[in-house]
Amino acid sequence: MKAHKHDLLEQVLIAHGGLERWNTFNTVQVTLVTGGSLWAMKGLTQDNAPRQMTVWLHEQRASVMPFGALNQRTAFTPDRIAIETTEGKVIAERSDPRASFFKHEQTTPWDPLHRAYFNGYALWSYLTMPFLFTFPGVTSQELEPWKEGGQVWRRLRVNFPDTLATHCPVQDFYFGDDYLLRRHDYTVDVSGGLPAAQYVEDYIKADGLCMPSKRRAYRRDADDQAVEGELLVAIDISQVRYA
Repeated sequence: MKAHKHDLLEQVLIAHGGLERWNTFNTVQVTLVTGGSLWAMKGLTQDNAPRQMTVWLHEQRASVMPFGALNQRTAFTPDRIAIETTEGKVIAERSDPRASFFKHEQTTPWDPLHRAYFNGYALWSYLTMPFLFTFPGVTSQELEPWKEGGQVWRRLRVNFPDTLATHCPVQDFYFGDDYLLRRHDYTVDVSGGLPAAQYVEDYIKADGLCMPSKRRAYRRDADDQAVEGELLVAIDISQVRYA
């Protein structure tokens, strides 16, 4: 008998720590190290220096530090991106930042504000999954199971409203027998619709909530298979602190 379409989401939320516990916190701060080939594709240099990422859990707001200089950080919301000093002086800013990606292709160069916007919305999404699936206007439905690596993963297709800045409106999420996220498929609309399959692993528990500490996003081919030789983005997360 086929399970009710919402049963999977309910089990996923429980497995990641539960919505009730999630709602007791306002922010999460992590240390992250990033890499991958995307940055060079966009004409950027990426180092492996650790950075501090802060995400607000119940509003789409995020900041990473340092950014561009030791005393600089980003300030992201969907309708504005800024680079500012730790004292709050604005170095650069852009309103309606999504519009600045119009007609961008996969290798169109990014400026620092493009990079800051991408970092803001992407990390906000990753650090609030799967609880952001309960946000107003977000809907989901279960798809047919997916077989990969000798395992069978249940899949959830999530539709995001225009009010949330994210990779693309429709994204697919794959879950193991333990209901923890294993894979995340999307297209990077701000980079010419670049198709990606992101794998997550090495879960860590902080304040009763579970989060993958390792994310690896590969180019995805026409058969929805990851192209192993094309690692687009690598993210390692540590020192997770909810407040």
